Amino acid sequence: MTVLWINLLLAFIFAFFARYFSRNYVLTGPGSLMSVKPNKLFIFATVLSFIVVSGLRKNIGDTYFYMHAYNITDFTWEVVKAQDDMGFAILQMLLKEYSQDPQILVLTTAVITNFLIVLVFFRYAKLVELSVYVYITGGLFLVTMNGIRQCLAAAIIFAATKFLIEGSKKKYIITVIFASFFHQSALILIPIYFLVRYRAWSKATLMLLLSAVVIVLGFNVFSSILFSAIEDSQYNVYSNFNEGGANIIRVIVFAIPLVIAFLGREKLRRIFPESDVFINMALIGLAFMIISTANWIFARFNIYFELYQIILVSWIIKLFREKDQKLVYLGLVICYLAYYHYETVINLNIRYVSDYIG
Repeated sequence: MTVLWINLLLAFIFAFFARYFSRNYVLTGPGSLMSVKPNKLFIFATVLSFIVVSGLRKNIGDTYFYMHAYNITDFTWEVVKAQDDMGFAILQMLLKEYSQDPQILVLTTAVITNFLIVLVFFRYAKLVELSVYVYITGGLFLVTMNGIRQCLAAAIIFAATKFLIEGSKKKYIITVIFASFFHQSALILIPIYFLVRYRAWSKATLMLLLSAVVIVLGFNVFSSILFSAIEDSQYNVYSNFNEGGANIIRVIVFAIPLVIAFLGREKLRRIFPESDVFINMALIGLAFMIISTANWIFARFNIYFELYQIILVSWIIKLFREKDQKLVYLGLVICYLAYYHYETVINLNIRYVSDYIG
């Protein structure tokens, strides 16, 4: 854990200085809103910290199995065409042209995933260091070292947030289809595109939360229908997944920023005009988190939506009175730190192993 604690400290400090030495731009239009662009040098240092820690690991989650598969598989075109996620197989085939060391796969995916995620933080987060901090302490950075393929797909789609906000349907769908070659579950984002374009807190999005509660209450019926539908796909293995539901504490942690955003919804829409998209994506993520209390595997879908909630966290500070914002900021930092310690040290007992650092 020592390496992960150091990474948290360095990433937070670098991101803080990125905002401290930022540039302000006045956007023309209603209210003449102020845009803050963090310092690129410190943002690069933040990304570098993530890449070094993530890319040089040799354990955590499925990392060992990815490295083992890279070692033993000869990625010919016949093998690639037989894969469900051809994009990931092609990536490995290309990497094997340069090195037989599986560390190159881990490093490459770490570079792409973290660069794309922090790039979107750079563009849309109000307090970029807070988004970076929650990215780590909320647990998603750790998840990127577990579900490598899905997090790679999620990062690619997250990078297309601009298309989602602007309503560039074709560009967004093309990006989603490209991401699905790394993990087919990414295709779920195509129908969701048409839902999140609505005004936040609409009846449609609120019905999602109600539906999630209903699914949990009638989970046996829902799961039998779902797993029957996917029995001939690569995800049929999940029908035998029985490790219980997600921790209710995680659901509460995910829900609190949304509750604050709801209470300050009018001010949030005024200071962050693009907030509707981020709120709707986070609400869908919350729906999956609620369902995952019945079966943990559904929390995997939340990988696509939690990134939007992380950006939302960086804005809710500004919904409080100015004299209270520093106290709220400090309280948020302490609470997420406590949650991070509970999840990684007490609950998961994470041990970080690397041949290069630590």
